[in-house]
Amino acid sequence: MRRVSSRKINNKKKLITVFSIMIILSIGFFVGYKIAEYQNPTVKADIIASDEIMNDREEKTDQVISQEVDEQMEVMNVYKPDGNKIAYLTFDDGPSNVTPKILDILKKNNIHASFFVIGNLAEARSDLIKREVQEGNKVYNHTYTHVYKDLYSSPQSFIDNVNKCNETLKNILGASYNSKIIRFPGGSFGSNLAPYRDAISKAGYSYIDWNSLSGDSESKSLPPDKLVARLKQTAKSQHLVILMHDASGKDTTAQALQSIIDYLISNGYTFKTL
Repeated sequence: MRRVSSRKINNKKKLITVFSIMIILSIGFFVGYKIAEYQNPTVKADIIASDEIMNDREEKTDQVISQEVDEQMEVMNVYKPDGNKIAYLTFDDGPSNVTPKILDILKKNNIHASFFVIGNLAEARSDLIKREVQEGNKVYNHTYTHVYKDLYSSPQSFIDNVNKCNETLKNILGASYNSKIIRFPGGSFGSNLAPYRDAISKAGYSYIDWNSLSGDSESKSLPPDKLVARLKQTAKSQHLVILMHDASGKDTTAQALQSIIDYLISNGYTFKTL
C-alpha cells in the first residue's frame, strides 16, 4: 500500500511539473508575441492611447483650414464669409463633471454652444444631455466609444459606431432627435480618412471640424491664461468654429471660458450653434 501511495504521489508531482512548464511556456509565447506585435509600426500606432493620437491631430489647425474645410463649406456653409463675425463654441468628449460648469457659464451669458458627445458617456450622464438641450444648446454625435483602434479599423466600423451613438441620443432625447451632424474623433482631415469621409457622407451624415481652438487638448490641465492666449492666436477668421473640450479633467477649460467669451464679444463676434 505504501508503494502504491508513493507512486501516486510521484505521478501527481510529475503532472504538476508538466502542467507548470506548459503554463510557463504559454506565457512566454504570449509575451514574445506581444513584444513582436508592438514592434510592428502599424500595430504600435493602433495601441497608442486614443487621447495621445487625438491631441496630436487636434492641434494641427493649419491642416484643418484646407481642402477638407472647403468640402465641409459646401455641406454646412458655416465657414463662408457673409460680412458677420460669428463664433460657434463647440465642446467635445463629454458629458462629464466639467459639463455643468460650462453650462452654468453659457447660461449666465445667454450663449448657446454645440456639444459633440460620446455615446457611452451620454448613457451614463443622460441628465446632462437633457440639460444641454433644455437650455438651448445643440447636441451632436462624436461616436459611441471614441476608441481610435475600433473606430478606424474600417469605414463600416466607424459608421456602426456613429449609428450606435445616434440611437443612444434618440433614446435619451426622444424619437424626434434627428441630427445628422457628427465630428470625427481627432478631426476628419488627412488622406487616410478619405474612405471614412466618403462612407459617412453616403450614410447620410455631415461632418464638421474646426478652424480655431483653445489648445485644451495639448495637455491635461493647461492654465486658463494659456488657453485664452491660444484662442486669440487661432481666432483669425470671420466665422470661427472653436474646438474646446468638456471631458473629465478639463476644469481649466471651464475656468477660461468667460475670458474667451469676453474676448470674442470685444472683437465683435456674436454666438451661434451649428
